[in-house]
Amino acid sequence: MRMTVAAPAKLNFFLDIIGKRNDGYHLINTVMQTVSLYDDVTVSVNEDGNKISVSCNDGDIPCDSSNTAYIAAEKFFRFTNIPMKSVTIKIKKRIPSGAGMAGGSTDAAAVIYALNELLETRLEIEEMAEIGEQVGADVPFCIYGGTMSASGIGTIFTPLPDMPMCTIVAVKPDFKISTKEAYSRSDSLGYDDPESPEPLVSAICNGNVQEMAENMYNKFEEITDTDEISNIKKMMTDNGALGALMTGSGSVVFGIFDNDDRAEDCKNELRDKYQNIYTFHPVTHGPKQINSGFFGSIFD
Repeated sequence: MRMTVAAPAKLNFFLDIIGKRNDGYHLINTVMQTVSLYDDVTVSVNEDGNKISVSCNDGDIPCDSSNTAYIAAEKFFRFTNIPMKSVTIKIKKRIPSGAGMAGGSTDAAAVIYALNELLETRLEIEEMAEIGEQVGADVPFCIYGGTMSASGIGTIFTPLPDMPMCTIVAVKPDFKISTKEAYSRSDSLGYDDPESPEPLVSAICNGNVQEMAENMYNKFEEITDTDEISNIKKMMTDNGALGALMTGSGSVVFGIFDNDDRAEDCKNELRDKYQNIYTFHPVTHGPKQINSGFFGSIFD
């Protein structure tokens, strides 16, 4: 049995850190969106054996038991009480790592989705999200996909209307930001005067792209405080972006465009300095099987 799944990346259009629990997890307010940049994750199940193996086309990704896709498979069998089977997971990365785009989390979500389909366990999406939460805080959102605000550790969701259609240009600078280190820096700054996501949520509900772009916010920009992040944002807004922001704990920076020509002009400007540039759009889903039609054409 085998299935290949398209696993979409995530962007944060709002992210504020408002506290820290005793167990070390941080409390956040965030607005998240899945976008049309995909890893493809192929999951094969064999009745013979009980070993999980992971391979990846990106040599920087660990393929041992620390990989989130591996952990997701383990948690799936534990949750469903199904005897462990032999599971082979092949990951083709397109989502950059160390980028704040939930690349590892969406791969884990894809594994949970695929195993549910292949083994016909008929889990509800809420149950798959429950498994995902045992893997990592971003995994439940990656299971659901679409447009959502979230609180707590990022797993208390409020679905929002579909984000207004727009074109998004993203840049991955030549450095990574450690999420653990970024959160550690946030602890030293304290959690007074939290920002409100309501203006952004209101703009999304009203379908107003301009207002949405003007109300994006990410606390990690203050924590990271690198000139390069600021310079990329300025290049984007100087070249027609309605707004620009770093996603997650970084280091990817994205700009929102309501005009494809301006988006293309911005890409051309950025290419003079950066190699890793992406263009995508908001999508309304989490992991989906690749077969014929739209998803088949992407990965042929």
